[in-house]
Amino acid sequence: MSSFLYFVLPALGGYTLTSLYLLKNPHVLHKRKRTAFYSTHVSHRGGCGERIESTMEAFTHAVEQGTQMLEMDCRLTRDGHVVVSHDENLLRQTGHDVTTSALNLQDMPLYKERLEVTFYAGRYSSGADRKFALLEDVFRKFPELPVSIEIKENNNPLIAKVSDLVRRYNREEITVWASVNSSVMKECRRTNDSMPYSFTMKRGVLLLLLFYSGLLPFVPLGESLLQFYLPRIINRTFIPQKRILRNMLVVSLLEKLTMRKSLFNHLAARGLQVHLFVCNEDEDIKAAFEVGATGVMSDYPALLSSYLCRNRSQD
Repeated sequence: MSSFLYFVLPALGGYTLTSLYLLKNPHVLHKRKRTAFYSTHVSHRGGCGERIESTMEAFTHAVEQGTQMLEMDCRLTRDGHVVVSHDENLLRQTGHDVTTSALNLQDMPLYKERLEVTFYAGRYSSGADRKFALLEDVFRKFPELPVSIEIKENNNPLIAKVSDLVRRYNREEITVWASVNSSVMKECRRTNDSMPYSFTMKRGVLLLLLFYSGLLPFVPLGESLLQFYLPRIINRTFIPQKRILRNMLVVSLLEKLTMRKSLFNHLAARGLQVHLFVCNEDEDIKAAFEVGATGVMSDYPALLSSYLCRNRSQD
């Protein structure tokens, strides 16, 4: 046993020291990833706290407030138009219990006059524009602005249409594939592998396992972005009161396991961007940046711009 430990302990110690060194100095093994954009200010659903989500008015307002990236979800109508919509069923957004895929574009209902902000319970947005936006209109109006497009369903025609529009408007370097589903992401990349892409949920879990095992510095990463919830936001927004995840000890443990500054710094040093969301209060924005986020996604673009402006002036 003693002879076994004699060999194992030095090897384990050498591995640990090498891993820690490469975690802080990833350039030794990896060429820094270069993306065509760098976004500190990201508007979730186009900044849906200040205008009705995913409308052209919301996108325009966010850009006027200085956003550097628009985040959105896309769906396909029955007659083949790519519309910007978070939900497939439109009940929450419009009050009509219908699905996007069952409607032609001309039959899409209007958004509600006042729409509750999903990640800020009790807060509502409104605006003059209540029409569902076309992805093509977003590309036309903001030809140079980075966009993150989340695909929520394994819908090959939708993925193909999004890819075609990205190619038509010459946006492959500044349009990001996003999905929590690995099979959906696989189809997105198969359809267009020239676009940068973000981590799926499965890949995110693997990332944590690699980090804690010390293997991460040795493993190549194809992704360009990590877009992840700030755990306190999930807890505050989605977890029912009686669920165990409401327990502050559990929430604290989740934050300690996932919000690792050394991990985020390592990714940033390798050229990956880390966007934490959905931060709608100053304390959440501050927490995201303190833990190592390179960018923050918010429903309130004016609030985020104000925070960034104040903190630049303090530096």
